[in-house]
Amino acid sequence: MDSEIQSFITVWFTAVVSMIYCYYIAARLPGGTTRLLSLLPVFYLFTTLPLHLTSIHIGAITILYIVWLGNFKLLLFSFDQGPLYATPPLSLLHFISMALLPIKTKHTPSCQSFSNSKFYHQTAVFALKVALLAIIVRIYEYREYVHPFIILALYCCHFYLAVELILAITAVPVRVILGLDLEPQFNEPYLSTSLQDFWGWRWNLMVSSILRSIVYHPVRRISTRILGSRWARPPATMATFLVSGLMHEVIYYYLSRAYPTWEVTWFFVLHGACVTLEMAVKKALGGGWRLHRLVSGPMTVAFVGVTGVWLFLPQLIRYGLDKKAISEYSVLAQLVKGLFATNSSTT
Repeated sequence: MDSEIQSFITVWFTAVVSMIYCYYIAARLPGGTTRLLSLLPVFYLFTTLPLHLTSIHIGAITILYIVWLGNFKLLLFSFDQGPLYATPPLSLLHFISMALLPIKTKHTPSCQSFSNSKFYHQTAVFALKVALLAIIVRIYEYREYVHPFIILALYCCHFYLAVELILAITAVPVRVILGLDLEPQFNEPYLSTSLQDFWGWRWNLMVSSILRSIVYHPVRRISTRILGSRWARPPATMATFLVSGLMHEVIYYYLSRAYPTWEVTWFFVLHGACVTLEMAVKKALGGGWRLHRLVSGPMTVAFVGVTGVWLFLPQLIRYGLDKKAISEYSVLAQLVKGLFATNSSTT
């Protein structure tokens, strides 16, 4: 664990230094090919740095933040687009935070009283989700007495809770240090009423925003010129889900060091096709008829869960990444107990 933490610090220190180079040197070059070429060493570093990490939790967030979001944000920045390009330019701390963390600033001010009430609500919900994750991890200790289907359902809940909590925790320093009002990373995806609602407006909003900028909008513009505006959305939607699937394969490769078997790509291709079909049906009906949310909501969550167990989880389970991730909670608990014991002895 000590060597893993040292590697983690080295990786992120290198990433921060790389962003300082981007801020002071690459940003002063004209946008386009020139700036893109100047960023090639950073793309290389961001792609190779996480190979030094072996922990599931530390490695996964680093891969998501640097390999996926960091590289995509810099690619947009090369052409004067995306969250890193602003007029007037961002401050250095703001630039580094926006580049290396999955955060997005709000553009609409909110009332202070509303912000306070929302803060207390979010704190209570956060505490509840932490407790639920702790209960799920505890149940794993008795997995020999639990039906395998229930374990798979718990895996789905575990994945959602862990991702949301980690993303929320990493945004706290930026909110405190820079005083920025940040958009939430998730918007209660368990309340989704359709797949379009789930993927577009509720699940991992930073990733959705980046994919729209770097895949959906360019593909839709090209498709419009070739196919016309009427048929431009389906290829743009499918391309977006395909890229998302391939990036998840990249994450799986870093974590397992095993060649992909492509189930997770098919998971996103399937959902892309279903979202495309869903939009076509809505357009054909003209918005005049829809299932009640009490029906469409559970159907949406159930479809995501069932297809996740079918296509998203197998690679994780096949390479033992699930058990490795669970074991890391025990290591974390031992570290926390050790810290408390040390503090107690010193006082």
